[in-house]
Amino acid sequence: MDLQIADKLALVTGSTQGIGLAIAKMLASEGARVIVNGRHPASVERAVEALGSLGDIRGIAADLSSAEGASSLLSGAGAIGPIDILINNVGYFEVKPFTAIADDDWLRIFHLNVMSGVRLSRELLPGMLERDWGRIVFIASEQSAKPNPDMLHYAMTKAAQVSLARGLAELTRSTRVTVNSVLAAPTWSEGVEVFLEKIAPPLGKTVDEMRTAYFDDTGRSSLLQRWATPDEIAAQVVFLCSARAAAINGAAQRVDGGIIRSLF
Repeated sequence: MDLQIADKLALVTGSTQGIGLAIAKMLASEGARVIVNGRHPASVERAVEALGSLGDIRGIAADLSSAEGASSLLSGAGAIGPIDILINNVGYFEVKPFTAIADDDWLRIFHLNVMSGVRLSRELLPGMLERDWGRIVFIASEQSAKPNPDMLHYAMTKAAQVSLARGLAELTRSTRVTVNSVLAAPTWSEGVEVFLEKIAPPLGKTVDEMRTAYFDDTGRSSLLQRWATPDEIAAQVVFLCSARAAAINGAAQRVDGGIIRSLF
């Protein structure tokens, strides 16, 4: 199927590894021009090199936890061309009991996971509306609808992204611009593996044991009963970016492996 996004310029935040890198790779495979982004110049360079054979791949290092970082990314992207596709993927998670989550923890995760998307969308959506074509996708999580009490600050940001995407979609009425969110399943990525490598030894377990045990406890409602791959999430995201998905707007698309027990 031709997704009809050849030569579209896509900006994927947090795309040097994991889901973001998989999205960037799949967009490039469909003929889109892609700007990858990460905090560290070295990791951005590695991602550009890894994807370079697929087409026109650019890289911009910027820390999106601040307004200054977002401004730097927008300036660099603007020098390349008008952005047709924005994937608000950058973010992080951590596991902490609610009573141990300090004010700074709430604010820090909100600034990166939510405000990065606010700042970029605020600047790029008007141009999409003016050109009458564009796609914005927020990478949310099954935590948006199924908050883990030991990750409440993270879950809050994912719910906020869904609300933000729906509200922005209301601004696209009667245009060929769409804004959607994706509720991603628990996904096996470099970040998850590093996290488990840190917490497994004190618990007397191996990473593989914890990887499997997740679906005996927190993830027991999953119908997939395994971690999703970044490519499986990316496939849905890239479809939403396509001309074929023109009728999908303001949606919270679930790619959650059936972990959310809900009809709607």
